[in-house]
Amino acid sequence: MNIIENSNFQDGTNEWFLLGNCTVSVEVGSPHILPRMARDSLGSYKSLSGLYILVANRSDSWMGPAQIITDKLKPYMTYQVSAWVRTGPGAISPQTINVAFSVDGQWMNGGEVECIDDKWNEIGGSFRIEKQPSNVMVYVQGPAAGVDLMVSGLQVFPVDRRARFKYLKNQTDKIRKRDVILRLGTSDVVGNSIKITQLQNSFPLGSCITRTSLDNDEFVKFLVNFNWVVFENEMKWSWTEPQQGKSNYKNADEMLEFCNSHNLQVRGHCIFWDMEYAIQQWVRSLNRTDLMAAVQNRITELLTRYKGKMRHYDVNNEMLHGTFYEDRLGNDIGANMFKAAHRLDTTATLFVNDYHIEDGSDIRSTPEKYIEQVVGLQAKGAQVGGIGIQAHIDAPIGAIVGSALDKLATLGLPVWFTELDVSSSNEYIRADDLEVMLREAFAHPAVEGVILWGFWELYMSRKNAHLVNANGNINAAGKRFLALRKEWLSNTDGRINEQGEFRFRGIHGTYNVEIVSSSGKLINKTLVVDPGESPLVVSFET
Repeated sequence: MNIIENSNFQDGTNEWFLLGNCTVSVEVGSPHILPRMARDSLGSYKSLSGLYILVANRSDSWMGPAQIITDKLKPYMTYQVSAWVRTGPGAISPQTINVAFSVDGQWMNGGEVECIDDKWNEIGGSFRIEKQPSNVMVYVQGPAAGVDLMVSGLQVFPVDRRARFKYLKNQTDKIRKRDVILRLGTSDVVGNSIKITQLQNSFPLGSCITRTSLDNDEFVKFLVNFNWVVFENEMKWSWTEPQQGKSNYKNADEMLEFCNSHNLQVRGHCIFWDMEYAIQQWVRSLNRTDLMAAVQNRITELLTRYKGKMRHYDVNNEMLHGTFYEDRLGNDIGANMFKAAHRLDTTATLFVNDYHIEDGSDIRSTPEKYIEQVVGLQAKGAQVGGIGIQAHIDAPIGAIVGSALDKLATLGLPVWFTELDVSSSNEYIRADDLEVMLREAFAHPAVEGVILWGFWELYMSRKNAHLVNANGNINAAGKRFLALRKEWLSNTDGRINEQGEFRFRGIHGTYNVEIVSSSGKLINKTLVVDPGESPLVVSFET
């Protein structure tokens, strides 16, 4: 149920008030259909009225319509935000429009969109509070002074996030499973028992690790639940060369040795980082010529040292948000970094990597802008092989995340959640958030892997995002994670049919097949089920 009163403006501007000394009127001509992401979450819905509110004579960007919703909100409830918005005719493009919440005076983002030209745009975001507030106001703002603001069908509604899980489970069955036909040879085994046990799901599921964390035996014990890792800091340039000319790879080398001995695949994070705050002082102080030389030395040194040892590299982290190297070395530097990395290690898949791609909260990093960036890099010869979504997310909603994945999938490149974490002081809400993200990833054909940005309370960069408490106890989020891992294993048993066959449908991965032979002897075979459209037919001698 929408908690916004008179959202269709059929009662004029009742329940609404204006922020700032501007004017308001109700006009006709907005869309009658709900935006797509709201439709996906609601299932059934009523059409919109076609009425919209026009706010004119605005002298500042914060001016716009507002409503008090304090008494309608419940702590720990996840709300979806949806609206059609646009700017008035003649506005200089682009203009940002934002749905915001003032919670006891603190600003919270409910979603934003960049409006280009005179057309209606969908805003889709999410919102949650974790304690009872004294005052909550929702308001729409953003366009520059003098630009008219138009809003239609603003909705803030609680989402039953589990309602989408049936759809996601069906999608998972389609894309992560394959039909298998086992042919067991002679008729002597007809009617004999067979047991199929999945040993490992082949879907990449990883975690961030640090050098210090590997000295914790309990941490290492839980790490067995993952098959990929990424180093939190130990490969970053600021870590390996904090002082010019004094490189130190001791931590990274030791971590890589650990990964090799524990059969863990490694993402290389990151060769460069485009945010100025993340770059060491000596690099920031270089002139153009010396900076170019330092960049070339860094990429050559790193990729030569670890050639063939890293499955992925994040080449230049957060290029949608930072422009340090472009500002100093020109707009081609990003593509040149990719080309240099590919020359030095052709075995590694090269990724772009950025944040707020999937949540509708940042106009700098929409799926559309990410697509534009990748296409631009490719046009300059960059060997972009994968799309990294960091996924440091609050109050995730499946329809919004899924919409972003659908858009990115049009590039035809593998998509990974590379730094996934969810944060809530309530471990059960945290578990729900994590389940939303993992199910969306596992059910989407474009997603080829997920890396969590840690799991142990002592080694997390984000508060209230851990799966394992500091004392080693697995909390509700950790238990939900383990339950999903168990759900995503296919185990079955039965008897061999009259054709000497046994058929099942299973998650991609490695299996043990236990067969009772004609002589009554137990025979164990290993089976690997790779992705494929047609049934996998395997013959076993018994």
